[in-house]
Amino acid sequence: MKLLRDTLDKFAPLFEEGGKFHQFEAFFEAPDTLLFTPGKVTKSGAHVRDSIDLKRMMITVVVALLPCVLMAMWNTGHQSFIHIDSGAGVWRDDWNTWLYHLLMGSSAHDPSNILHCMVYGGMYFIPVFAVTGIVGGHIEMATAVIRKHEVNEGFLVTMFLFPLICPPTIPLWQVALGIAFGVVVGKEMFGGTGMNVLNPALTGRAFLFFAYPAQISGDKVWTAAQSAATDGYSGATWLARAAEKTGALDALAWMDAFVGTIPGSMGETSAAAALFGLVVLLVTRVGAWQTVLGVTVGTIGMTLVLNGVGSDTNPMFAMPFWWHMVLGGWAFGAVFMATDPVSSAFTSKGKLAYGFSIGVVVVLVRVVNPAYPEGMMLAILFMNLFAPLFDHFVIQSNIKRRAARYAA
Repeated sequence: MKLLRDTLDKFAPLFEEGGKFHQFEAFFEAPDTLLFTPGKVTKSGAHVRDSIDLKRMMITVVVALLPCVLMAMWNTGHQSFIHIDSGAGVWRDDWNTWLYHLLMGSSAHDPSNILHCMVYGGMYFIPVFAVTGIVGGHIEMATAVIRKHEVNEGFLVTMFLFPLICPPTIPLWQVALGIAFGVVVGKEMFGGTGMNVLNPALTGRAFLFFAYPAQISGDKVWTAAQSAATDGYSGATWLARAAEKTGALDALAWMDAFVGTIPGSMGETSAAAALFGLVVLLVTRVGAWQTVLGVTVGTIGMTLVLNGVGSDTNPMFAMPFWWHMVLGGWAFGAVFMATDPVSSAFTSKGKLAYGFSIGVVVVLVRVVNPAYPEGMMLAILFMNLFAPLFDHFVIQSNIKRRAARYAA
């Protein structure tokens, strides 16, 4: 690390003010501040210091996401090996599988072996993560150069979130296209970190969903194993099965869905991993408990209403709320997407209303529109647009109440 620090210090003058490459300072500053604590300090004036800054906040969220990352790699390999051993799937003919066989051996595919599953799943997760970081990171740095400001750590969390909501076999060019759209349209067009109206990771995922619906659909899952009969392997998600047939969930144990040992987008399957992240976010006060509570209450309330209404043709009306919370991206979205401090509401009561609305909308999308049984992504993006409105009404209500309290 000392060698790396000395090397960076050697080239630093070239990027500082008056240096030959000063206009590209952002491209030097980004890796420097990511690897080391900045050495710049303020030299004058009084300051009120907080125990947390943007970098610490982003790193805290990344720590909360680590169980989902580990689960993404393990479960991707685990699901693939299950299909291969059952005869429903075969090895994919791609460089990921070739590299895995080179490292682990051609016969190494035990679903109960944690190392086997982690390595094979990592062959699919790591490239998606790398492309996300390279493309999105360079867009961030280029934007900083154009706007002539410092690079901040706002993209760090997006770099982790986006791969986790993608299927394992997504083409890397789609990853690059999706994260570019999410960063540029979802954030930079609004002014960058702290100014965005929409969640950048969800914006990129929504773009891919609508641009390539045949390849990325809310009612399909992918495994890193090919079908034994066709060129690819995909199947209906458990939400899609529940929408098609009454009693479809009888074949699935609730605990399996909670732990996440089911197919799906790489990091969304485990409600248990998301729950660990929720504890970290609440203890550190990085995540707002009001938002998560609102999503939970909204989901339970809307589910009970639709359970009472019932339907003879749509089995989703009968799905209980505890199944809604462990299937699809509900848990991951409620913990990591809905609590985004920038695109959500800012006031405490606004957060409750914002979260409650997400919970209501996600159930409505899942139940009333069974053609797209997921719903969490669209519910959060839709409520992102209304978050300022919730804050507006809360603030106006506070102003009126205080005016009445202190009126002569």
